[in-house]
Amino acid sequence: MKKFKFGDIKLKRATPQQLTERLLLLNLYITQGLTLIIGLIWILFQKRNPFQVLNFPDSGHFVAWGLGLAGIMLVVDFLLSFIVPEDTMDDGGINDLLFRKRPVWHIFLIAVVVSVCEEFLFRGAMQYAFGPYWTSILFAVIHVRYLRHWIPTGWVFLSSYGLGYTYILSGSLWAPIVCHFFIDLFSGLVIRYRRES
Repeated sequence: MKKFKFGDIKLKRATPQQLTERLLLLNLYITQGLTLIIGLIWILFQKRNPFQVLNFPDSGHFVAWGLGLAGIMLVVDFLLSFIVPEDTMDDGGINDLLFRKRPVWHIFLIAVVVSVCEEFLFRGAMQYAFGPYWTSILFAVIHVRYLRHWIPTGWVFLSSYGLGYTYILSGSLWAPIVCHFFIDLFSGLVIRYRRES
């Protein structure tokens, strides 16, 4: 029997042309699961209760905070699409591959999973430790597909900072979750139906 060695594992970068929809979805769900687990462990190491971090607020003000920020972000994103060249905002075709043939229910599911997992880690755990500025730098860095151009990288940083600030002002993690969910849902639906028309 051949002995397994970790050194034999070779990782290589895949271009969007090499990715299949199935491989991309598998990668998405695995990374979101890891994001959730890391966030949970981090919060536990902070000696905090993860259920309190996700505590649902008594009032619905968090929805207004989340949708208000989402509206501002969508307007800025719309304006950027007219001001900067299209190839500057290109993510290498990842979002197109992810959403263009996806059914609406699955776009909804992806938006829920991504918004809850990422906000749980970044706003719920990291921001508690590092504050919104350094958390936003880390958030921009993990969105590596945008790092080739400074405009989308800067936009991801500002969006993350807005999410962090909304979390502080609203006092609820659900405000950035609502915002993140709405942005991802709207963007996914635009990509899906733009391709069909």
